[in-house]
Amino acid sequence: MVFSPETSALIFLAVTTFGMVLWGYQRSQKQGRVGLLAWGQSLTVTMPWLVFISCVLLGISLSVLGVLMLLVSSAGMYMYLGNLRREAGQAEELKQKAIARIQEEENRQNESTQETAPNSAANDTSEPMIDPIDAEDLQAIKGIFGIDTFFSTESIPYQDGAIFKGNLRGDPELTHQKLTTKLGDRLGDKYRLFLVEDPENRPVVIVLPSTNDPKTTTLVQKNLALVLLLAALATTLEALGILQGFDLSSNISRYKEVLPLSLGLWVVLGAHEIAHWVVSKKYDVKLSVPFFLPNWQIGAFGSITRFESLLPTRTALFDIAIAGPIAGGLLSILMLVSGFALSQPNSLFQIPSQFFQGSILVGTLARLFMGDAIQEAVVAIHPLTILGWLGLVISALNLMPAGCLDGGRVIQAIYGRKTARRTTLATLVVLGLVALFNPSNPIPLYWALIIAFLQRDAERPSLNELLEPDDGRAILGLVALLFMLITLIPLSPSLAGQLGIGS
Repeated sequence: MVFSPETSALIFLAVTTFGMVLWGYQRSQKQGRVGLLAWGQSLTVTMPWLVFISCVLLGISLSVLGVLMLLVSSAGMYMYLGNLRREAGQAEELKQKAIARIQEEENRQNESTQETAPNSAANDTSEPMIDPIDAEDLQAIKGIFGIDTFFSTESIPYQDGAIFKGNLRGDPELTHQKLTTKLGDRLGDKYRLFLVEDPENRPVVIVLPSTNDPKTTTLVQKNLALVLLLAALATTLEALGILQGFDLSSNISRYKEVLPLSLGLWVVLGAHEIAHWVVSKKYDVKLSVPFFLPNWQIGAFGSITRFESLLPTRTALFDIAIAGPIAGGLLSILMLVSGFALSQPNSLFQIPSQFFQGSILVGTLARLFMGDAIQEAVVAIHPLTILGWLGLVISALNLMPAGCLDGGRVIQAIYGRKTARRTTLATLVVLGLVALFNPSNPIPLYWALIIAFLQRDAERPSLNELLEPDDGRAILGLVALLFMLITLIPLSPSLAGQLGIGS
């Protein structure tokens, strides 16, 4: 049996997802009840994907009510398991505090014994000296810890700073605030304090010099950003000229014909970038200038934007990342729906009805707003339809769960860096398969190369990695990823037939 490229990619994605679910279950068993509940939360987030992909493979059409019920039930179960997980975590925290108190008493007894020993023995501590940090600074840093915040039991060198292992004694947010304040009072702005999890999922404190902060954009990089902006403007004009049936580079006198469409597309791109910038200001996070990615097929892929300051929490990472796709996506949907409503038999663009099979979302909305008109062999559509469609594709591509893309940042904010690395690899594999089985479409290969060479690495940890985004944000992230899927996955022939597209 020979499968179409789209079906092959969907099958691979479904099998990969099932494999990750089973692998996650095996790992969660080692972490006890808290780990199993966390796995259950991941499963409730994954299930809508599995159901949706299975329906697409089987040609089953899901009603709007069915999709809403699926999302609501998944969200409800996620929050219920989240409450159970927090209760179990609090019980485990109380247990760890009791163990820490016992260990603290033992350490005090050991210190009393060492005080009676000769000075030479007293000077020979079991804890290794931290070479990267000045000895006086190290002692000052050790002094910020306490029994009501973080009880440090061990310090080891790490890069230009140190890792402090121990036991978290209080609320992660309050603890980080207290430790950061004490560190600033003692050493000013010389160091940064991170509260993160080690590979064994235990809280640790990492202190690094402020010289390791993200670097600001250089003049050379700003000039490169300007060149890329001009290139993206040029490719946008050329791509939209081709959509109107002529090559702008050979007919430069017709530039006025593509200006309105180009302006519309850049309104979408601008809304995306402005939303990132506005939300970043809320969290006092600095962003670099956008490095736009020109493309001959759709004009531009959006841009690459770096963080030029440290992120305070994973919630800040989520909000900044999701703001752009929400703004660009909503504006694109508004353009698309307005275009459908304004389409007339004499509209500018005449396209084959099979064109609507290229996206589940667009095909469904076309059927909903244009009715039987999409059953014709050729359908006339308003230019706003094209702008909305292009905007949706750009937003969806940026929501792919990979590296430093908006979707990759969303995954990292909700599930952490480990999961983000796995989804990056899975995304690259899926894009590679689609490019291999559908070589006529260069976008998957181009985007895979962009991710592999420029965007594959996860963002550096936030200052407080222990604070997870709330359940509402986790659900919003699920909706965003579902939006990405239904925008980029084409309609199966059976589902297109049920919708009456091209029949």
